[in-house]
Amino acid sequence: MQWLWMFCLVSAAFAGCSNDDNAAAMPQVSEELTEEQFEELHAEVIRPEELWLTIPWQTDLLAAQQIAVAEQKPIFIWAMDGHPLGCT
Repeated sequence: MQWLWMFCLVSAAFAGCSNDDNAAAMPQVSEELTEEQFEELHAEVIRPEELWLTIPWQTDLLAAQQIAVAEQKPIFIWAMDGHPLGCT
């Protein structure tokens, strides 16, 4: 019985991963995004008051390690490979 629940869970996770099925439902956009439209959308999505923007993110692991040693703080590493929903 436990394998049945696992099968249902995995099936539900992969149900929305097919690009062919979703392509027909997606509206086709004929115009390109202008610079002004991009700036408007970007301003709506990224706001300066967002707390995650105050974190001094590092993209260089060695530089992050040197900063962590100097400040005696831990390093949080976010690493991933593949599609975030498992649709690879």
